[in-house]
Amino acid sequence: MSKVKYILSFLISVFIIKTSFSQKARPVDMVNPWIDTANSRWFFFNSASRPFGMVNLSPDTGINSDWGSGYRYHSDSIKCFSHVHGWQLSGIPVMPTTGDFKGHLGNKSYGSAFSHNNEIVKPGYHKITLDAYNITAELTSTTRVGFHKYTFPKSAQSNILFDFATFLGPSDTQKGYVKKVSNKELEGYAIMAPTVRRPKTLTVFFVAVFDKPFDTFKGWRKGELEKIGDSMEGEKTGVYVGFKTAQGEVRKMKVAISYVSEEQARLNLKSELAHWDFEKTVNESQNDWNNWLSRIEIEGGTQKEQSRFYTDLWHGLLGRRIISDVNGKYSDMTGTERRIKQIPLGADGKPKFNHHNFDALWGAQWSLNTLWHLVYPEVTESFVNSMLLMYEDGGLIPRGPAGGNYTSVMSGAPATPFIVSAYLKGIRGFDINKAYEGMRKNHFPGGMMSKAGYEHKTFKGGGIEYYIDRGYVPHPLTNIKYGFHQDGSTQTLEYAYQDYTLAQMAKSLGKTDDYNLFMKRAENYKNIWNPEIGWMWNRTLDGKWGEPVDILRYDNGWEEGNAAQYTWFVPHDIQGLINLMGGREAFTTKLNSSFEKAQKHDFVSGKSHDKETLEQYRKVYINYGNQPCMQTPFLFNFSGSPWLTQYWTRQIIDKVYSDMSPDFGYSGDEDQGLMGSLAVLLKTGIFSTSGGTTPKPYYEISSPLFNKITFHLNPKYYKGKAFVIEAPKNSADNVYIQSAQLNGQALSRPWVMHQDVVNGGKLTLNMGQSPNKNWGAKQEDAPVSMSSEK
Repeated sequence: MSKVKYILSFLISVFIIKTSFSQKARPVDMVNPWIDTANSRWFFFNSASRPFGMVNLSPDTGINSDWGSGYRYHSDSIKCFSHVHGWQLSGIPVMPTTGDFKGHLGNKSYGSAFSHNNEIVKPGYHKITLDAYNITAELTSTTRVGFHKYTFPKSAQSNILFDFATFLGPSDTQKGYVKKVSNKELEGYAIMAPTVRRPKTLTVFFVAVFDKPFDTFKGWRKGELEKIGDSMEGEKTGVYVGFKTAQGEVRKMKVAISYVSEEQARLNLKSELAHWDFEKTVNESQNDWNNWLSRIEIEGGTQKEQSRFYTDLWHGLLGRRIISDVNGKYSDMTGTERRIKQIPLGADGKPKFNHHNFDALWGAQWSLNTLWHLVYPEVTESFVNSMLLMYEDGGLIPRGPAGGNYTSVMSGAPATPFIVSAYLKGIRGFDINKAYEGMRKNHFPGGMMSKAGYEHKTFKGGGIEYYIDRGYVPHPLTNIKYGFHQDGSTQTLEYAYQDYTLAQMAKSLGKTDDYNLFMKRAENYKNIWNPEIGWMWNRTLDGKWGEPVDILRYDNGWEEGNAAQYTWFVPHDIQGLINLMGGREAFTTKLNSSFEKAQKHDFVSGKSHDKETLEQYRKVYINYGNQPCMQTPFLFNFSGSPWLTQYWTRQIIDKVYSDMSPDFGYSGDEDQGLMGSLAVLLKTGIFSTSGGTTPKPYYEISSPLFNKITFHLNPKYYKGKAFVIEAPKNSADNVYIQSAQLNGQALSRPWVMHQDVVNGGKLTLNMGQSPNKNWGAKQEDAPVSMSSEK
């Protein structure tokens, strides 16, 4: 794309945002889906999708790669429109064409150039012109049905193809099957091949219906056109329907999917999209998104800041998927064979929850645990029940399920703090005893703590036996790589934190022996503190410190990070970490020095994922392009310097989470909305270092970006109608809290109880240009952590 076209396209998006503001825009109107799309990951960008939608319909400009595929802003051609853009999920690519048919030659031949000048993208809607065919394509969806509207030119041969020979995102297409039901309907499936992460195949069933009859039904196999009857099956196959079109003729198509069967896809279609009113569906999708986004209402800030905020919140709801059908049927892939199961139905005859697909909750203690549990507790409850469903089916609470598969993505048992935090906050619409049983199993040999990343067939790479016996996981553990992320020091820190969280639920349930056991294990983080260097460090199998010492070396015992970043990873016991470092002043000086160094590179290791992967960019003290040190600026609240929390959080917002261009925005691995969710928390000024897992959960306070923030609370879970944060004198200069009041009473500490928040009320922050170094600075004002509880 030329620089002139890029600038013109960007100016158009800015104009749309400003126009929306002049018309009192709704939150959905402020979302800018193009942010950071030059660096999109497969599941990063989804335009025609509902919140958590099974269908995520959008153009693919890149294929054959998890990273670098899907929609990439600077790509100049559309390869296809596919219906599934999820973590380790993909399937059902389609493309309208005209003229001589080239579908059998692959999407490099049948793909089309396009221009952003003729493109409109909104949550739930995408409009684009295929220059090669002069076809205007419009896309929208319901939760499980993709809705296409194509405006054709005059053509003696117009087509819509279904390509089952395409490598989409993370997965090749192993096999396709299509049957002509009538001259207005097709049905079939695509079998997506296994991946390194998803060890079993994924079958995506579909039903496609057309508003007008097609004239021909034809197909191809392995690059050659082939005569077919009413069906086509096999490897590297595809089909297309053909028809004549007049100038400006509109053809519509609805494609429903299911992971269970064609019959279930047809049920999803009939239940969710019985009509052909495309504009109605677009409006319904926009309203759906707006209802979700409106749970947080903001006032003040600039137009750009408000637009970016709602884009961040949109990301927090975008990347994780529903994989169960409208009636609660789902595909269980935890055993040796695929089994069709049923989610329990409520009194209304509807499923009590959805089954979900998602990357690990690794790092989610600093994002989703706070955002979802507070603002979308019904989503939290659905995800917990989904994980317990997999425990019932396959024997383990998953780390990150993909299409009903276990993946063992990342490390540890990150579901534990997610579930415990929900339980402690009163979100309890699930089987509590089953949840505890499953989480406890994960914390012992044979559970998720036994597995390294993507360790599918063994239980060795997690090193849990060493952790229990020695109090740490050695690095290196073994010469054998059982999986990815076999990084003993990170595993040690994760296990200690996750043990603490499980201990809190054990205590609440009266399981005293378990409480004492897990609280003792929660102190294991101290076993990799190296007092000689003043940082966390690797310990080897013989108990010695690893050599040579390089605290900035990436990986090497540290999962997607380094020792300098992971030293601060003691979410449950910041006071204990302060003690190890020699007290509050030494702790503050060390952490502040890390931020001063990180400020020189804008707190990230490269402004995009392709830069972040380069070794020379990874040797940094703080990296906000990934999850391991999200919590670091909030730690000053614990060490008597809340003003530094206020200062550094605003600096991070400005440098990392403020850009509005396609080239920048999340500066690394956005990971299904984790960075978007974190950005929302930073901008609202609340956070939870422990992930909400202390006996009485609380939120730490920082410097909000807006003058007024209203959290509209779900009355089914919380008795307060709304919690309001007001910072009336807030500005780019007035970033420091001078004093605070909670419901009209003076608040001297930099944290508020979860219960006070969900009971409703108001937190008032009086802001100023200079730091008040006394506010919240006393030892007794510090947030609670494990050592301070004793």
